[in-house]
Amino acid sequence: MKVTNYQGATIDPNSKGLGNVPGTSVQLADAARLEWNLLNEDVSLPAAVLYSDRVEHNLKWMQDFVTRYGVKLAPHGKTTMAPQLFRRQIDTGAWGITLATAHQTRIAYRGGITRVLMANQLVGRHNMMMIGELLSDPDFEFFCLVDSVQGVEQLGEFFRASGRKLQVLLELGVPGGRTGVRDAQTRDAVVEAIRRYRDSIKLAGVELYEGILKEESEVRAFLREALDVTKELIAAGRFARAPALLSGAGSAWYDVVAEEFAGASKADVVEVVLRPGCYVTHDVGVYKEAQSQILTRNPVAREMGVALLPALQLWAYVQSIPEPGRAIIGFGKRDAAYDAGFPEPSRHYRPSRDCASGAAPREIAASEGWQIFQMMDQHAYLQIPADADIEVGDMIAFDISHPCLTFDKWRQVLMVDPSYQVTEVIGTYF
Repeated sequence: MKVTNYQGATIDPNSKGLGNVPGTSVQLADAARLEWNLLNEDVSLPAAVLYSDRVEHNLKWMQDFVTRYGVKLAPHGKTTMAPQLFRRQIDTGAWGITLATAHQTRIAYRGGITRVLMANQLVGRHNMMMIGELLSDPDFEFFCLVDSVQGVEQLGEFFRASGRKLQVLLELGVPGGRTGVRDAQTRDAVVEAIRRYRDSIKLAGVELYEGILKEESEVRAFLREALDVTKELIAAGRFARAPALLSGAGSAWYDVVAEEFAGASKADVVEVVLRPGCYVTHDVGVYKEAQSQILTRNPVAREMGVALLPALQLWAYVQSIPEPGRAIIGFGKRDAAYDAGFPEPSRHYRPSRDCASGAAPREIAASEGWQIFQMMDQHAYLQIPADADIEVGDMIAFDISHPCLTFDKWRQVLMVDPSYQVTEVIGTYF
């Protein structure tokens, strides 16, 4: 299969949130030559914007964090589904990329990613075919999860017939959660099924997702159970990979996972792989709160200086001020996540006033009382004080909560430098 260099893909002039694209094709990574500047209104709004300095800070911060614990990082790519950002993560030191589906895995492979942990079950003939095709490349390493005898049997039969071997991780779960074995009897049955299909299925390690739990004590108990299970399977000679993989950690509890698993990693008992994904852009909502809790409980994170920074914003125009105390903004549910809280106004810029003077956008203080209180498909309702300094045509930048569900609304996202000059266009592949 031919590997595609997504960094060599071209800007699609039909995508929203872009400037004028000339008749000749322009590569995503070569957008700087178009000389678009956000504040000069060279770009159609609304537009999703990444800040290059903050993205780089976040990449280095997380890589530094896992390095201090002696564990590996396979960030979850479903957050951005942007192979250009995957490459940045790998270049910063990531062990591999985590994904959720066969389709996502193929996108990553075509973007040059050679190691994928699919933190999900691989089910269905065509999905198995997609992975089987990728495994024809001897340089591609792939892992998926199993939690049932039926799942193992279906994988075993397919990959036995295709003549390929599939590496799997035993997934542990909790009552009331999502996937993962719930008890020792099921766990043993799954491991035995893998043994029966050892000509086509290789047990490479153990995986869990602790994010379904809400209390730290529950998370730690689950992690310790996983570590015990892994050690038991090592002692029984059940793993076909040495060292065995042990993987966990979403974006909320990665510090606790690192603490609990680090000892086994340093003792070379297992290879520990953490999978947070939202750190690359962070946010001002659910993940800001999660990071605040991490900084409170984790001394290593506190010692690392400036923590994760929100690096993704949505820029939009003020369209209308139809009555005192209300402004209508030109973006909506088709442009930004709203499941974990409405976007929050962050920066305010008036082209007619600020462009000539070269003024930077001013920060909007929470005390000024600007707040989104309702969203429709293409409109957002902004509550403002009756005497607010705001006009039709003003540009407002909004911070978001839950970056995953903002990225998936954009096929192309602008990367800008501190002067708001567009340096690159990032393609997404949802």
